[in-house]
Amino acid sequence: MALSSAKLFLFSPLHGRHLSSSITNNILTNMRLLVLKSKVFFLCLNLYCVVAWRYCVNLGFTDKGRPVWQRKSSMAELDNEELRRLKDVNMDEAPARRHVRDCFKDIQHNLDHILIKTPGDGIKTKESYEVNSRGVEIFSKSWLPEASRPRALVCFCHGYGDTCTFFFEGIARRLALSGYGVFAMDYPGFGLSEGLHGYISSFDLLVEDVIEHFSNIKENSEFSSLPSFLFGQSMGGAVSLKIHFKQPNAWTGAVLVAPMCKAPYNVICYCDKPRLRTAVEMLRTTQEIEQQLHKVCLPILILHGEADRMTDPSVSRELYEKAKSSDKKIVLYKDAFHSLLEGEPDEVILRVLSDIISWLDDHSLQVEGS
Repeated sequence: MALSSAKLFLFSPLHGRHLSSSITNNILTNMRLLVLKSKVFFLCLNLYCVVAWRYCVNLGFTDKGRPVWQRKSSMAELDNEELRRLKDVNMDEAPARRHVRDCFKDIQHNLDHILIKTPGDGIKTKESYEVNSRGVEIFSKSWLPEASRPRALVCFCHGYGDTCTFFFEGIARRLALSGYGVFAMDYPGFGLSEGLHGYISSFDLLVEDVIEHFSNIKENSEFSSLPSFLFGQSMGGAVSLKIHFKQPNAWTGAVLVAPMCKAPYNVICYCDKPRLRTAVEMLRTTQEIEQQLHKVCLPILILHGEADRMTDPSVSRELYEKAKSSDKKIVLYKDAFHSLLEGEPDEVILRVLSDIISWLDDHSLQVEGS
C-alpha cells in the first residue's frame, strides 16, 4: 500500500475535473488509517523512493525556453528552493516522465530491496518504443533467458500506480531466470508510454491496446508454439480478466495478484484528486467484471493479502468460488497488505514468487505433455 502511495504521490494527475470533496475526504480518512497500519519497512522504503526519485529531476530552461533535466551529483546538494521547484515539475506528458526515469536509473539499481538486487546475468533484455494502430507510442520491455528457448510466455499487466520499469524489473528477472519469456508494456498515459498521465478515456480501448501488443508477440514465429500466461497485478488483474473475456481461448492461464474486481478504492486513494473520467471508467469496469466472474474459464492462480485495504480479498474469494474453471487456486497471505510482491518482508515476497513460479511450472508442463 505504501508503495502505491509513493508512486501516486510522484505521478498523480493534478489536472482535470475532480471527484466531489465528500467522496475524497472519506477516502483520505480511510487512507490515513491504512497508512498508520502499514509496515515500518515499507514506509521507510516509500519515503526513500519519493526523495530519491524527485531529487533526480531538476527543471530548468535553455536559452530557447525548452525544459531540460539535470542530474544532481549528491542528495546533499538538494535545498529547500529546489524541493519547491521539483514539487511543481509537470509530468503529465511522456517526455518528462522519460527524463525522470533516465535520471533515476542509477539510484534505482542501488536501492536496498530484494527485487532491485535480483541479478540480470543470463537474461536478454530489450526496451522498445513502437507506435500502435491508434497512433500512440507505447513503451515495452522484454526479458528472455539467454541460454535457452523460453518454456512459456508471461505477459504482465501492471497496476494503476505502477509501470513495467520499476519493481517489476526484479520480478521479471526472477521469472526469466526460471526459464520464462517475460513481456510487459506501459499503458497509454502510464509510465513511459505516450499520453496524458493517469488518464483513461476508455478502459476498453486500453484493453484493446494491450491485446494488440501481446498478440503481436504471440504471433511471432519464435514464440507462437509456446504456452502463454497473463500476469495481472491490482488494476492489471482487471485488465487481464477483460482480456480473457475478449479472448476466452487464447491463453494458457492467468496469475492474478490482488486483482481489482470491485469498486476500486485504490484508484482514488491519492494525495491529489484523480481525473474524473479515469475514476468513472475504473468504476464502470469493475462493476462489469463483478457481474461476469462466472465467465472465467481458464486456469487461474489468485493471490491476495488478507490485510489488503486497497482491493478486497473477499472479492478474490468470490472470484475463486464463481469462476467456472475447474483448474483454479487461491492463496491468501495472513497479515499481508496490497503490494505482495513489493511491500512485504523479504520472506513473504520470496514465498509469493515461489508460489507463482511453481504454478507456472506445473501448468507449462501440462501443456508440454498434452
